[in-house]
Parts: sequence; C-alpha cells; structure tokens
Amino acid sequence: MEANAVAYLAAGFGAGLVILGASYGIGKLTAATMEASGRQPEVAPQVRIAMIISAALIEGVTFFALVICMTLAAK
Repeated sequence: MEANAVAYLAAGFGAGLVILGASYGIGKLTAATMEASGRQPEVAPQVRIAMIISAALIEGVTFFALVICMTLAAK
C-alpha cells in the first residue's frame, strides 16, 4: 500500500471513531437529562440548558477532531 492510501484509511477510521464516541456521549447525556427531568420536573429547564451547552461542547470537540483527521489525510 502507498503512504497516501494508509493516510486515507487512517483518517477514515479516525473519523469513524470520533463520530461513534460523540454519538455515544450525547446519547448518555440525553438519557441522563431525561431521567433527571422525570425525577424532578421543576428543574427540567435548568437541566435542559446544561444539556444543550454540554452537547455543543461535545460537538465542538468532534468537529475539531474531524478537521484533524481530514488534515492528516491531505498530507
């Protein structure tokens, strides 16, 4: 295999792992938020805001990792 082919393969594998990790994290975050809202409905708006902020931070890290994967593939 050429070096470029290995770089493309590694970038694709890395991007897949990043997406799987982010989706798992956001899924656990959402499940915990729904459980907290069910247990104490009066604090649901505060918990929901914290969930949205946390999900945005997870997505930011995900996009950063995807950019790194694509940059490595372009070299």
